[in-house]
Amino acid sequence: MKGLLLILVLALTAAGQESRREIINAAPNPADDAKGLSDKVPDVYAIPTQFDRVVVLRFKFDTDLLAGLEKMVKQQKISNAIIVSGMGSVRGYQVHQVSNRTFPSKNIFIKNPTEPADVLGMSGFIVEGKIHAHITLATPDKAFGGHLEPGTNVFTFAVVTIGVLRDGADLTHLDDKSYR
Repeated sequence: MKGLLLILVLALTAAGQESRREIINAAPNPADDAKGLSDKVPDVYAIPTQFDRVVVLRFKFDTDLLAGLEKMVKQQKISNAIIVSGMGSVRGYQVHQVSNRTFPSKNIFIKNPTEPADVLGMSGFIVEGKIHAHITLATPDKAFGGHLEPGTNVFTFAVVTIGVLRDGADLTHLDDKSYR
């Protein structure tokens, strides 16, 4: 009986531990990963725009942050926007981070569905309704962050502020790793 109890405790402990998996994020056209820098693409460029409105979102206990953002982007008819801030706490998380320095890029997915964390910040953008959100989290032992993934569920509450841009801002290359 003690052996069975020990196996059960170990199984439950292992189920709640952090997991990591790495994937290659190859471009749809392999030639895009191999191409070099173009003189036609500026090192940096500005996109002048203004906020049309600001939307403040409040998330309740156990709401998936990414799913909630996606729902509100559709409901609020947000096409292009900047994620200005985020704060709150989560019951568990999943993020991904870049894990190499050469193309094709690789992402490492870090998931811990049972480790609570404070949300220290969120930033990113929305282009044509597609969300690209980064989140910074903190536990008693570390602060870390990455791209927000499904499975990051709210604990006490979370608040995210979005600046919705006026129509006409061209954000098409913001999320294009081959635009170089």
